[in-house]
Amino acid sequence: MAGLVPDPRRGVSFAPMNPVFLLLLLFVGLPLFELYFLIQVGSEFGAIPTIALSVFTAVLGGLLVRVQGVSTLLRVRASLEKDQVPAIEMLEGVVLLITGFFLLLPGFLTDFLGFLCLVPAIRRALVLSFLRRTGTTQPPPSAPGQPQQSTKVIEGEFQREDD
Repeated sequence: MAGLVPDPRRGVSFAPMNPVFLLLLLFVGLPLFELYFLIQVGSEFGAIPTIALSVFTAVLGGLLVRVQGVSTLLRVRASLEKDQVPAIEMLEGVVLLITGFFLLLPGFLTDFLGFLCLVPAIRRALVLSFLRRTGTTQPPPSAPGQPQQSTKVIEGEFQREDD
C-alpha cells in the first residue's frame, strides 16, 4: 500500500504520494480503466451504440462547455467593469477547460467527471475548496463608508506652508 506510513502515535496515516506515481496512474491507469469499461459496455449493448453514445457525449459536452464558457466570460467582463478581480471566474474557466478535455476523451468515466464539472454549483465548490486548501482566500472587504479593521491612524498636527 503505497502512501501509507506507520506513525507510532497515530497508527497508520497517509503520506503525500509521489508525483511521478500520480502521473503514471493518470496517463496509464485511467485510459486502461476507460478501455475496460468501454469493452464491457460494448459487449452489453454492441459496438455501434457504444461508439454512438461516446460521440454523442463528446458533441453534447462540447456544446455545453461552450455555453458555460461564454457565461463565465461574461461574468469575468462584468467583474472587471466593476473594478473587481475575477479570480473565481478565471479559475472556473480553467475548470471548464479541463472539463472540455475530459468530455472530448472517449470513455464514460471522464464523461461523467466532465458533466459533473458542468454543474455551476459543483464547479464553484471545487474552486473554493482549492482556494481554501492553498490558503489564498481572504475575507471580503468592508462595506463602503465603514473603516477597515486594519487601518492605521497616526495622530498629529501639521501646518501647511504655501509659497
